[in-house]
Amino acid sequence: MAGRFSLLEEELSCPVCTEIFTDPVVLKCSHSFCKACLQKCWEQKGSRECPVCRRKSSMDHPPFSLSLRNACEAFLKERSQRATAGSEELCSLHSEKLKLFCLVDQIPVCYVCQTSKKHENHKLRPVQEAAEEYKEKLRTALAPLQEKLKAFNEVKLVCDQTAEHIKSQAQRTERQIKMEFEKLQQFLKDEEAARIAALREEEEQKSQMMKEKIEKMTEEISSLSEQIRAIEQELGAEDVSFLQSYKDTVKRAQCTLQDPEKVSGALVDVAKHLGNLKYRVWEKMLGTVQYSEYWGQGVPHSHCTERIFSILSTS
Repeated sequence: MAGRFSLLEEELSCPVCTEIFTDPVVLKCSHSFCKACLQKCWEQKGSRECPVCRRKSSMDHPPFSLSLRNACEAFLKERSQRATAGSEELCSLHSEKLKLFCLVDQIPVCYVCQTSKKHENHKLRPVQEAAEEYKEKLRTALAPLQEKLKAFNEVKLVCDQTAEHIKSQAQRTERQIKMEFEKLQQFLKDEEAARIAALREEEEQKSQMMKEKIEKMTEEISSLSEQIRAIEQELGAEDVSFLQSYKDTVKRAQCTLQDPEKVSGALVDVAKHLGNLKYRVWEKMLGTVQYSEYWGQGVPHSHCTERIFSILSTS
């Protein structure tokens, strides 16, 4: 059975790569090759000829051999099934124990493989000897990796702790920032309310003053209007009647009222409320701001006042 598989493997192996055919193509000379192997040979030699018999080929793209491809697939499937069903230490081709290790192909092989064309002139070692040698090499190569892994884990631990601290630090600082801005906003709201209250008080005082002045003017206008109507009526009377009441009418025509005062200082003092408003609010705010330890860490005091001005500008 092992010999039959060995012969079948040789029949289904590409003459170029010595592996089982992949996408086999067939030339007119009846020799078959892997498509990629044939194209590579032709590219290297610069001519289309059979790698086995050197016969020239007139075809740029030789046809696929479907029957050969099917045979290869069936062979690989059966070999895989044999390897799965059998012991892992048995050769998939010859069902012999894997006692040797091919240093060229880097695979375990059996004694039958040793005499096959595929491993001709290859250096081989006993499996146990090769395994110990390669295990030692792997242990040597593994040591630096383990040390590097340890270093990475230590640094990652520090990074994880730092990341958590950064998150906690940012959250705590964010809360403090919000608290500080809430204080500033409350200060501005209180200051705004106080200044609007002062404006309303002045408005009420001056509105009341104007109301009293208007009421007084209305009374005087009414009195003068009544006086004028009476005199005008006398002017329209008969001559005798007019002359009889003339003395009284003349006395009535004499105006005892003083000239009305000009309206001055009645308007709201806008300049008092708006003049240098931002500066005066900033100056008052500056008196309430405590010098923070964070502000002292390389932050000039001018930057603090600039920040307050920016808050006032957007309020």
